[in-house]
Amino acid sequence: MLREDIQNALKEAMKEKNTLEMNAIRMIIAGQKEKDVDARGKGKEKAEDSDLLAMMQTMIKQRRESIEMFIKGGRPELAEKEEAEIKIIERFLPKQLSEDEIQAAVKKVIQETGASSVKDMGKVMGILRAQYAGQMDFSAVSGLIKSLLA
Repeated sequence: MLREDIQNALKEAMKEKNTLEMNAIRMIIAGQKEKDVDARGKGKEKAEDSDLLAMMQTMIKQRRESIEMFIKGGRPELAEKEEAEIKIIERFLPKQLSEDEIQAAVKKVIQETGASSVKDMGKVMGILRAQYAGQMDFSAVSGLIKSLLA
């Protein structure tokens, strides 16, 4: 489903001759192919949707970091381009969880796993990544997990 949505969006962007959108979607497809190659190395036919969602989350994070640098460097036009790419990538991600929903999910997984110290953080993150792929920023969530397990 996700792969079809991406391909259909590329076709639509090509029809509309929307260069920015075509380039952003082609970057997603290139990342998808890279993930598929990695998956074949692990004995799978292709990457799972959760892997693709995580890859797109990483793409968004990279663009946010670039935006900060472009603004500091006095290049607002490049920052705007990155922001537009973020909006294109976000179209393929599921609805992002709110802060309250993230806290509730983290507390639930901690309780379910019986996690009691920071040593258990990997177990909690693994379950969250599997259940909420593409719905939360896991780099921010790791700080929350650390504070709850400390």
